[in-house]
Amino acid sequence: MYLGIDVGGTKTLLAAFSSGGQIKKEYKFPTPKKYQDFLDELKKALQEFSEYRISACCCAIPGKVDRQKGIGLVFGNLGWHNTPIKNDLARLLDHAKILVENDSNLAGLHEALIFHKKYKKVLYITVGTGIGDGIIMDGKIDPDFADSESGQMVLDYNGKLVRWEDIASGRALKKRYGKPASEIEDPKIWRQFAKDLSLGLVELVATLQPDVIIIGGGIGTHFDKYGRFLEAELKRHENPMVPMPPVIKANKPEEAVIYGCYDYIVQHN
Repeated sequence: MYLGIDVGGTKTLLAAFSSGGQIKKEYKFPTPKKYQDFLDELKKALQEFSEYRISACCCAIPGKVDRQKGIGLVFGNLGWHNTPIKNDLARLLDHAKILVENDSNLAGLHEALIFHKKYKKVLYITVGTGIGDGIIMDGKIDPDFADSESGQMVLDYNGKLVRWEDIASGRALKKRYGKPASEIEDPKIWRQFAKDLSLGLVELVATLQPDVIIIGGGIGTHFDKYGRFLEAELKRHENPMVPMPPVIKANKPEEAVIYGCYDYIVQHN
């Protein structure tokens, strides 16, 4: 059995997979603010999986990873730094192979594998509280861009320099309009959101020249509300040197990370 662990800013999800990729059991708990408290809760959560023999585990973290040492260098909004998460997991999971990777990369990996026969170079954008990305080449996380943090790009916005995720994320939507994306139906709001989202995408497309853009994350679930506006905005910036690829909704906008854990284990087993 394989185990995926998706460490999120508000909740942590564990899922046990069969060797064929079917989820056999899931368990969630609120992610504590302190890392030691997280380890204590994780230890309790793992007791729920005691019936399974876990041979490999992939832990998805929302930040930068030292892959050789298995250290979580930065955990985004959680505020954890330089945590030896691989070694800590190894102590909790005897004899299991432990892998640690960025959550957006894993989500992008899963989505890219779904469309692998059609698209070679995939730009996956996860839009939730913030903005993350995964660049997948030939069905594998591109090592040259494995640490990219496109949400931190600085853009000129109405004469001011701002971070992309400060204008085009779920957090930005709620701050501007006073309600979460799930409660927003006004096409004018979604048209403006698409315009703001396109500003960063145009920069990424010019640099990466992907075959497709896949939008996931919590805001990805609302793609039908703004997808047509986003495509129109991107087309406005198209030129012979920078053709705009198709933009599609993720197959599993909010579950891609945990399934990506399984895919990553398969590729590294």
